[in-house]
Amino acid sequence: MKRKIVEIDAGKCTGCGLCAKACHEGAIAMVDGKAKLVRDDYCDGMGDCLPACPAGAITITKREAAAYDEKAVAQRKAAAQAQPAAAPHGNMPDRPGIGGGGCPGKMARMIERGPGNGERGTGDENSCAAATSQLRQWPVQIKLVPVKAPWFDGAKLLVAADCTAYAYANFHHDLMRGRITIIGCSKLDEGDYTEKLTAILTQNDIKELVIVRMEVPCCGGLERAATNALKASGKFIPWRVVTVAIDGHIID
Repeated sequence: MKRKIVEIDAGKCTGCGLCAKACHEGAIAMVDGKAKLVRDDYCDGMGDCLPACPAGAITITKREAAAYDEKAVAQRKAAAQAQPAAAPHGNMPDRPGIGGGGCPGKMARMIERGPGNGERGTGDENSCAAATSQLRQWPVQIKLVPVKAPWFDGAKLLVAADCTAYAYANFHHDLMRGRITIIGCSKLDEGDYTEKLTAILTQNDIKELVIVRMEVPCCGGLERAATNALKASGKFIPWRVVTVAIDGHIID
């Protein structure tokens, strides 16, 4: 029969597992780090999973599919409730934002830091004081970060080539501080970042865009993706490019 049913775009899926958790019928499961509709007859086509997906990877389509089996779903729910509660592998309930339903390392979370954080150990190469991380959210990889997230609202966004943090010693203090940071490598990662970055800039209230790249030519892909995304968003956002030399200094 032809009916409405969930469709998951594996290319957009970040593997966060939130849709599988939201699917009370058990039609969606995580398979090899990606969400997958594993039982057509468990999907009622109502789309409770849609708002749970931060990447916009889920839509409702109309296609040939097995009829929704309400009785089988009820039996599955009853069997699940009869099972003793057990923490999934890798679940850490004492850590906010980390839980079952996908890889814990991909679960989105904000990082709270106290006042004065990150003021130590900067500017003086002979200082023994420890510097403090300026990372404000997780994940940071462009491919894994959700398109829509609360930390993007009113944020200054830093889009950085992943090598820059290793080359530039004061990366956290000078560039990450006060900004939301996302990273990637246009040479090693598959696909183009333009679509994802466009969605982030379009769907969130970004106040500033800083692009940090290495001086090497292959880093131009990241810069092009970010600037093309800014153009595609149609927004007038202050932006600039910071180029880091291989020896670690910033090129003016």
